[in-house]
Amino acid sequence: MESRFAKIREEKRLPPKVIDELEEKLGSLDISKKEFDDICDNVIHSYEQSIVEPGEAVGTVAAQSIGEPGTQMTLRTFHYAGVAELSVTQGLPRLIEIVDARRNPSTPTMTIHLTSDYAGDRNEARRIARNIEMVLVESVASNVSIDLLRNAIQIRLDPELMEDKDLEVDAVAKAIEGKIKKKGEVEAGENVIFVYPTNDTLAELQRLSEKIREVRVKGINDIAHVVIRKEGDEYVLYTEGSNLEDALEVEGVDPHRVYTNNLREIYHVLGIEATRNSIIQEAMSVLNEQGMDVDVRHIILVADMMTVDGTIRQIGRHGISGSKNSTLARASFEVTINHLLGAGISGARDPLKGITENVILGQLIPLGTGAIDLLMSPSQFSRSKE
Repeated sequence: MESRFAKIREEKRLPPKVIDELEEKLGSLDISKKEFDDICDNVIHSYEQSIVEPGEAVGTVAAQSIGEPGTQMTLRTFHYAGVAELSVTQGLPRLIEIVDARRNPSTPTMTIHLTSDYAGDRNEARRIARNIEMVLVESVASNVSIDLLRNAIQIRLDPELMEDKDLEVDAVAKAIEGKIKKKGEVEAGENVIFVYPTNDTLAELQRLSEKIREVRVKGINDIAHVVIRKEGDEYVLYTEGSNLEDALEVEGVDPHRVYTNNLREIYHVLGIEATRNSIIQEAMSVLNEQGMDVDVRHIILVADMMTVDGTIRQIGRHGISGSKNSTLARASFEVTINHLLGAGISGARDPLKGITENVILGQLIPLGTGAIDLLMSPSQFSRSKE
């Protein structure tokens, strides 16, 4: 058995990972040498059958394999079971967001796992959720109004909301003071705060009143809501909104198990490899959610094209399709006149090395047998005829 595996490794007929897995599985079985050889031969045959042949139009096949089931996908927003407050875009709109590499997804969300010290304790999970969820002044105030007698802005706080968010009046006053800086004085009382602007005109009072409503008192920017769900033996946090960089620094959060559906955030915080993996995971998740059976290799090809140059690029005229060397290929996608006009003005030349441009001109395309150049010796040809 060992000699057969050594021979397979030497011949490199299977990837090392497949050989290791095969060795582990077969090592625990009581089988004859013939059965062992038959299994190895079948695995090698299946692997060789799955390899893409040279000259295969992998891009066209991938586009068809993703696009065809994509026409059956629903146009809907998926709601988490039992959680009315959180929703995440699924189906075709989400797939379009992924391949377009949108800077701002329509429903950004994060899945946050906690470290082992906190994961099993609901009270600790609630405390961490409170530290993550963004709390604005207007979300804990029962009323924010202008007091014309005092020439001040009055913020009346709701005691129940303050207790729910685990906040003190002084913390709210300090946050307001830090935001308005030298534009006024802050005076805190019992569940009420007064802000006396330096410039006490009515226009300034109204402007400052709107600004104070949006002051962040606690939590992380852009995280509007946090929901706690128990999964197995641990509590997991799901957020409405995403801020990966700040979430990784919160005490009790396991930085190795924080996930966001915002590809741009992943790129800026974790880099291009993590972004590539996320594109694959997000796209496959959307397709599987809709019951679409698409081979992951088609998605891997798309992810590789989107991240091949070290940055994340969309599939479209502002990304991959718009950066092709061929003028005819770019013109065949979108804004045809602009591309042709620009190429004519600049005197551009088309090398005609791609597929699209050769199809347009009715020439042999560099795919399949067209991808191979043959050299023939006339002298050998004449001798063979004799």
